[in-house]
Amino acid sequence: MEDLPQVYIQEDEDQNINFKNLSIHRAATEEEALNLLFLGDTNRTVSETPMNQASTRSHCIFTILLEARRAGSDKVRRSKLNLVDLAGSERVAKTGVDGTILKEAKYINLSLHYLEQVIVALQERNMGLSRGHVPYRNSLMTMVLRDSLGGNCKTVMVATASGEGQNMEESISTCRFAQRVAMIRNQVSVNEQVDPAAIIRRLKQEVRDLKEELRLVRGDAPERGPLTTNELDRLTKQLLAYVDEPDQTASINLGGDMMVIRA
Repeated sequence: MEDLPQVYIQEDEDQNINFKNLSIHRAATEEEALNLLFLGDTNRTVSETPMNQASTRSHCIFTILLEARRAGSDKVRRSKLNLVDLAGSERVAKTGVDGTILKEAKYINLSLHYLEQVIVALQERNMGLSRGHVPYRNSLMTMVLRDSLGGNCKTVMVATASGEGQNMEESISTCRFAQRVAMIRNQVSVNEQVDPAAIIRRLKQEVRDLKEELRLVRGDAPERGPLTTNELDRLTKQLLAYVDEPDQTASINLGGDMMVIRA
């Protein structure tokens, strides 16, 4: 873990969060995404404690960024899915740990305390109490999860509790924590934006088509031979799609040699 670079957070003028020393990897298939998840999971420290033989000593956040757009549309829908595995909270006085495990437990409990402060603040805001400040900046984890806590999102929490009597206090604390999360109410809307790159591509294509049409009108267009097999196949697919389109405003673009035909 000491060999990994420290992650820094930078916030721009629009309050967008940027991470330094983190990278984004494109996953074309589900298998590639799972391999990235397993790779990140190998960076977690696991130790044996009096309460758990394989206790994870750090939190894990796996973020999936999704983009969807319709063919021919300038609008793009973006979504972000945060999968969070929180390290379990342990009572130091009860477990009696020391050394490195004690230090790790302090950091885990402190980060969970900051997370609970954010959740309590959001809960009070939803109850109509005068709570204007939400302490997202107290920890790195709450800053990373700001979109998932009180933002434009849907949040689901799965709590794991122990049924043994000796862990009753920890189980009750976990249930109360999950109950506070369940009381948070968010106003969710679709993240739909106009893609500047798509607009530029469309405008460039329109410029090319207009230039071809001007050459045709001026008589500057060179004589060409018959259509090739690939061109015939492409035109056939376009015509069939145009005929099957129920939208009366549909159009078909055959390039610069013909104007746009409208229904």
